[in-house]
Amino acid sequence: MSQDTQPAYRRILLKLSGEALLGEHHYGVDPAVLSQVAEEVCELSRRGVEVGIVIGGGNIFRGAGLAEGGVDRVTGDHMGMLATVINALALQDAIERAGRFCRVMSAIRINQVCEDYIRRRAVRHLEKGRVVVFAAGTGNPFFTTDSAASLRAIEINANLMIKATKVDGVYDADPFTQTDARRFDKLTYDDALERRLGVMDTTALVMCRDNELPIRVMNMFAKGDLQRLVMGEAVGTLVEGSRQ
Repeated sequence: MSQDTQPAYRRILLKLSGEALLGEHHYGVDPAVLSQVAEEVCELSRRGVEVGIVIGGGNIFRGAGLAEGGVDRVTGDHMGMLATVINALALQDAIERAGRFCRVMSAIRINQVCEDYIRRRAVRHLEKGRVVVFAAGTGNPFFTTDSAASLRAIEINANLMIKATKVDGVYDADPFTQTDARRFDKLTYDDALERRLGVMDTTALVMCRDNELPIRVMNMFAKGDLQRLVMGEAVGTLVEGSRQ
């Protein structure tokens, strides 16, 4: 791919699950996976794409899971928010070791280790070519990091939200257990909602639909796919628009 080719998107929001950082481990962060993600992100930044990232915390804690075990839901969600800060700091370190400036901005006050989230400051970081990692979800319990990703993408006027997963798009069944599962090239928001296809949670999808923010679901670990997607190729599954 020529370095002179212009990206199809000026500003993107990349949504990563905490589980994506597990790699071969059962808990925590796999340094090899962290480095791979950082290199992919840095290559986009070198091409002039402004990159925001929202990362989950499921590799460390999941608030909803803790609540099922008897932990107060609000307490569990606060623990999950702190887990996302840990992941965000790890990703910041990897991105800066890979050669790009990065800022972590937290939705909860923890400013001895990262910045507080302020929308105008976040946009300014992006305009200066810095990668911005948004941590601590929305800062509120009962909201997932999918919802945080939709919110931040809309707030920073991203052209596209990319949901990075372990599969190459959205399927009508689990492709790991159903050999005849069919992948969609394109879906409407309403189809994804009505068929409960697990693209993102309902709140996140509705926010994207109401603000006409397109979503691409793709495999983060297929080498080169993220670059191809941002350069305009039809990678993964596109979710946008309404039925005619």
